[in-house]
Amino acid sequence: MTLEVLVIAAFRIGGSLPVLRWPLAGGLLAILVDLSDLLLRDVLELGGVPDYQSLDKWLDQVYMAAFLVVALRWQGLERAVAVGLYVFRLVGFAVFEVTGERAVLLLFPNVFELWFLVMVAIHRLRPGTVLPPVATALVLAGLVVVKELQEWALHGARLFDGISSLEFLDQVRRWLTGET
Repeated sequence: MTLEVLVIAAFRIGGSLPVLRWPLAGGLLAILVDLSDLLLRDVLELGGVPDYQSLDKWLDQVYMAAFLVVALRWQGLERAVAVGLYVFRLVGFAVFEVTGERAVLLLFPNVFELWFLVMVAIHRLRPGTVLPPVATALVLAGLVVVKELQEWALHGARLFDGISSLEFLDQVRRWLTGET
């Protein structure tokens, strides 16, 4: 285990904990911190990350467990959906770890994190709102589509495997400023 892995792990774990106190802000922070480890990996030179995909999925378990702790405070269908989605992704994580095949993640998309963010946003912005079953199904269908597209881009087509986060940010900057 390299110092770089330890720094990234500490950052990711620390970024997961605020959700326990501030579910919406903490959830958004956890997702941003999850994304930022790519940047850390690109700028740190502390021994490298031997297997980034596996490390990332293990560290995802920390924020997802924190999300689950919060979701267990919910009631009814929203809680049941959260637990089901958590277990579903946990199975996918286990299959990924056994096989090492990233395409498995397409079969087990992390809809749990999006469900969590939607629900905490509803709780924060419209306290007391309970989604009826039909609305729950529609929200879930939309979240599955969004997450499958993301999983496909990351793990199916591997669109970002050939580019560092710094190169990606530079391309975004050039696009925003009209540079070619």
